[in-house]
Amino acid sequence: MTGQLKICIHRGTREIGGSCVELEYEGKRIVVDLGLPLNAELEATELPNMPSIHSPDGSLLGLLLSHGHRDHWGLLPKLPSGINVHLGRRTLSIMAAAAPFVPGGYVPPSAVAYEDKKTFDLGPFRITPHLMDHSGFDAYGFLIEAGGRRLYYSGDIRGHGRKAALFGRFLVAPPTDIDVLLMEGSSLGRLAAVERFETENEIENRLLETMRRTSGIVLVACSAQNIDRVVSVYRAAKRSGRQMLVDAYAAEVLKATDTKSIPKPTDEWPDVKVYIPQAQRRFLKEKNIAALVDKYKGRRVFPEALPEEAAKSVMLIRPWMLRDLAQARALTGASAVWSKWNGYLKEEAGIKFQEACRVASVDFEIIHTSGHADPQDLQRFAEAMKAKKLVPIHTFQPDQFEGLFANVARFVDGEWFHA
Repeated sequence: MTGQLKICIHRGTREIGGSCVELEYEGKRIVVDLGLPLNAELEATELPNMPSIHSPDGSLLGLLLSHGHRDHWGLLPKLPSGINVHLGRRTLSIMAAAAPFVPGGYVPPSAVAYEDKKTFDLGPFRITPHLMDHSGFDAYGFLIEAGGRRLYYSGDIRGHGRKAALFGRFLVAPPTDIDVLLMEGSSLGRLAAVERFETENEIENRLLETMRRTSGIVLVACSAQNIDRVVSVYRAAKRSGRQMLVDAYAAEVLKATDTKSIPKPTDEWPDVKVYIPQAQRRFLKEKNIAALVDKYKGRRVFPEALPEEAAKSVMLIRPWMLRDLAQARALTGASAVWSKWNGYLKEEAGIKFQEACRVASVDFEIIHTSGHADPQDLQRFAEAMKAKKLVPIHTFQPDQFEGLFANVARFVDGEWFHA
């Protein structure tokens, strides 16, 4: 008689971030995501209580990483050596490109790349990754099968991004006979059930309006790893007759996507150029990686050229870069767009950025949409999956699930249950 597939959500039944799920079948285990909780520090955060992580008995067969957001991978640096981390090929490439630039940057030393819809086995577990629409590039959900049971882990999903067609195609032909669906609910509590998030196309059009009415440079504060947003910025820039300027970090991330349709500072994209702020120039020298900018020779815009280039440019920035632009006298007639989560504006960097814009007489506005599915798209997803059991995860509002979805079963962090 075979055993039963058992599941434990170690973190995520009542919070967004810190996602971690363990599956066990006949003494063999896998872990799905190992995230850092929101607003937590790596040094002060312990690994979830998973004895298999530290056990020498070989019961832990590997870890599946759904995508490259820190709330899903942030505790990987505490993972003992020798445990394979399975992740998307482009996710691995972007993590490697970003690691030298970002605090706590990390690349799994034992990385194994998987591909969309290509099934692989880890012991008794059969895993099929499904590429999904999310603000994190190369994001996946997983169909996981063991002992005749079928579990689907949604990962982070949405239906209003630049890969919305992926979401639509998935709903037309989803995996069938799902016993357990672990489904995210990040938007619950943020939107009423009838409200919708703006689409990425709508964001592009709003950016275009700003670019057309701005006489000087347009500064867009967004994550370089939010590739959908970078594409929206580029498309709006092109439609308004402007070039897009990126720093060395964004340039390396864009190249790491290894995707022809993604703008990047190469000969194929003559209207994407590289501006390296003074602090970044020092940083590259200190890290002994200054040579990486050599590949952008002929594509650089230098500080002394900024005043002349400003009126025909859109620049991806981080708040600390504003000082450089002020010193270069490149802010005449400028506009600034905040294109990240609004909550960051309440933190020190966001507060200082708004104040710096005010002092420099730079118009400031917010143009952003969520990386997660709104309630209506979550309902479409759940209805298409027709799971026998729908378990809330990655949400602050698990109590709202029963009113929106069928077959809801709720558990608490650390509780084991059967598929």
